[in-house]
This record gives sequence, C-alpha cells and structure tokens, in this order.
Amino acid sequence: MIDGVPDDLDETLVRDPRESAAVLLDRLAELGWTIAVAESLTGGLVVASLVDVPGASRVVRGGVVAYATDLKHSVLGVDQTLLDAHGAVHPRVARQMARGVRDALGADGVPADVGVATTGVAGPDEQDGQPVGTVHIAVSTPLGTRVDSLVIAGDRDRIRRESTHLAIRRVLAAL
Repeated sequence: MIDGVPDDLDETLVRDPRESAAVLLDRLAELGWTIAVAESLTGGLVVASLVDVPGASRVVRGGVVAYATDLKHSVLGVDQTLLDAHGAVHPRVARQMARGVRDALGADGVPADVGVATTGVAGPDEQDGQPVGTVHIAVSTPLGTRVDSLVIAGDRDRIRRESTHLAIRRVLAAL
C-alpha cells in the first residue's frame, strides 16, 4: 500500500520497474538532458536501476549515496541548520539534495539537467521522530523542484524497492 502517490502514469510503467528506467533514459536522451541521483534511504538502488539499462551512460552523470547525515551537508549542500532542526528525513532535505546533486555532478560548471533524491525511513526503527515507511522523493529540473512525501507499508526491502521505483516514476512525470 502506498499513500500519497497519484496514479498519473501509464500502468505498464507501474508494473515493470526495468521498463520505467528504460523509458526514462530514452526520454532524457530525446531531450538531450542528463540526470544525477542523490540517495539516502535507497542506498544506491535508484542509480543502479538506471545503469542496469544498456546505454545509460549517454544521460546518467552518476550518483551520490549520502547515507550519513553529515554527507548531505558536506557533499550535497543541504543546509546544516535544517538538518539540525529536523534531521535527514524531511521534505526540504529531499528538495535540497535534489538541487545539490545537480551541481555536485554537473560538468564544467553546468549542473545536470535533472536531480532526483530519496530520503526516508526504511526501518526497522523510526528515525528523526519519523515512522518506518516515511519517504520523501524530490525531482529538480531547470523548471523547478517537486517533492512527494508518502508512506509505504511493508518491510525494509519493500520500502526501499518501492521508493526506487517511485523515484524513477516521479522523474518521468516531471519530464
């Protein structure tokens, strides 16, 4: 069960995560855009899903797994005051991660066109006062940044897998 996620994408994409990644990469290539990934909760699963697709190197700049909170600040530029006040599991943290990874993984002073970020609580215990299953996914493009906050029921593996797939779907929806 996933709360707070609109069903606004093609049903085939919902059922097949590999197909979602391939469609996303093709769409980015059509636009001539690149993508950079910042992950906490998903621990590298989003960027791994993208690079599993042959030809991913034409659009994937790379990924940063900022699992430790201090890395969100030092590598991705998340505001330290925000982290001190709310912890790493917060929609504004996801927003700043997505924007920050565009800069961190850009080329020649030009940011990546798309940044996607995941932060949340996969369990087994709550974190920063947030219950297991809390997930924030942010997508940043030159047109703006959107954050989806949701709750995913299930065990740690399911929460991480669903978050990965939803992150890819959210990027598709933003393009």
